[in-house]
Amino acid sequence: MQMEILAQYFPLFQEAAVLTVKLGLAGIALALLIGVICAAVQHFQVPVLRRIAAIYVEVSRNTPLLVQLFFIYYGLPKIGIPTNPYLCGVVGLAFLGGSYMAEAFRSGLEAVPVIQTESAESLGMNRAQTMRYIIFPQALSVSVPALIANIIFLLKETSVFSAVSIMDLMFTAKDLIGMHYNTTESLFLLVIFYLMILLPVSIAGSILERRLRYAGFGA
Repeated sequence: MQMEILAQYFPLFQEAAVLTVKLGLAGIALALLIGVICAAVQHFQVPVLRRIAAIYVEVSRNTPLLVQLFFIYYGLPKIGIPTNPYLCGVVGLAFLGGSYMAEAFRSGLEAVPVIQTESAESLGMNRAQTMRYIIFPQALSVSVPALIANIIFLLKETSVFSAVSIMDLMFTAKDLIGMHYNTTESLFLLVIFYLMILLPVSIAGSILERRLRYAGFGA
């Protein structure tokens, strides 16, 4: 382990980490949006859309992210849909993550007792008000542990972005190892930067989960 090499490589890994986090957060944000929509469609059993959402969830969860990235990056241009590595990474992560988020939200929605909906309707609330003020807050609190686990999972999955020429952390590590053969230093920095990204998310998720539980939600 040579300290001068670590100091030389540190800015390169720092730049790669920023890119990894940006693409990861963009993909996760889209995945959360997709998850909420699919969960609501399945929970309320919307005709036709419910089956489409179910098929999407099964396809997404049962194919690797690497295969999905290759399909988006190499397959879509063949049928006239242009793409680029960064868009490919975000869309691929959102496509994979949306199915996991959908299942997390759906389990939260199903955990809310039916009597909650019936009570809201008896008070004169419409479906939108019931969902916004009664069902969704409770479902979200129940879903928090699964959502945090999915976020961590998706951030780790960004490691395959290097397969489509995105200069993320993994790409940087492999590139430096291939050029200079400083394997130990490169892998050490790779681990350190992934820990710097993932540990705060894990700690924040644990704190949020405890606060919600103490407040009476998600028990």
